Amino acid sequence: MKCPHCGEILASVLCAECGGENLDGNPYCCRCGKPLRIKPVQADFSERIACGDGNCIGTINERGVCNVCGNPYVGEAT
Repeated sequence: MKCPHCGEILASVLCAECGGENLDGNPYCCRCGKPLRIKPVQADFSERIACGDGNCIGTINERGVCNVCGNPYVGEAT
């Protein structure tokens, strides 16, 4: 799909019902109004590190701190 203003190529998906072209991320087809079928993303949690605080549900991000409470990662308990 091409932007009518700047000409940039935009990510798009085709409606399974009518074949209409839609911007990627639209929940409904702009042509027929039917819900767009979006493939579920398969997340890989095998490398996830849980926050060391026993009350927090967050995980350690790429900066080495919890993404919920902000506590730094202190390593595995021995």
